[in-house]
Amino acid sequence: MRKVEICFSPELIHLHSLEGKIVVVVDIFRATSTMISALANGITEIRTFADLEECRAMKQEGFLIAGERNGLKAPGFEMGNSPVAYLNEAYIGRKLAMTTTNGTLAISKSAKADEILIGAFPNLSSTIQYLQSKHQDVLIHCAGWKGMFNLEDALYAGALVKSLESSHEASEDGALAMKALFEKEGHNLKGFLSQASHAKRLQNHNIESDIDFCLTLDLFSIIGKLEGGSLFAIEL
Repeated sequence: MRKVEICFSPELIHLHSLEGKIVVVVDIFRATSTMISALANGITEIRTFADLEECRAMKQEGFLIAGERNGLKAPGFEMGNSPVAYLNEAYIGRKLAMTTTNGTLAISKSAKADEILIGAFPNLSSTIQYLQSKHQDVLIHCAGWKGMFNLEDALYAGALVKSLESSHEASEDGALAMKALFEKEGHNLKGFLSQASHAKRLQNHNIESDIDFCLTLDLFSIIGKLEGGSLFAIEL
């Protein structure tokens, strides 16, 4: 049986083997949720950057530029890190360059994987369907918060482990623990995750609509996949 494991922070990714695996990068609040929203609403390509200046320079190449640090839009950027900003095809046909505090770093540190997907609750079922169609082990790479564990990414990882149990065996204790947590709390995502430290940071910025979006299941039937250095939507 194929295996599934969880890395809880980019600071720990060196402890995991990436070769031959599909890595699912997840930053629920909010980078990967925003990426899925943008791709599902007509953004044609997303290029991700760990560095603010490299991302800002993409404006000269015609990219819409999105920058976030510490939950707020970075100075000099057109967009921040809000998934609802892309709804209703507000930027259809545009290419997006994006840098965030945690999520884009996790993508860059996953480079040795066979494939890189981005994970979010709004496209959970499509991601499951794709992973089950492939005959490869899966590593869920949680972006965390500045190198530390966070609850929302880990709970998504638990949802993925639980949903893949017919095809992928949880191969280490973290995957078993998060599967059990999701089985206990997954029926009440918003209520449970309202306790999370990053949810409280976002609540302080008055962006409840972002939190609601990030915790809504199966709005879109796409996956987000890294190909040739950029993220694209693939319809299933």
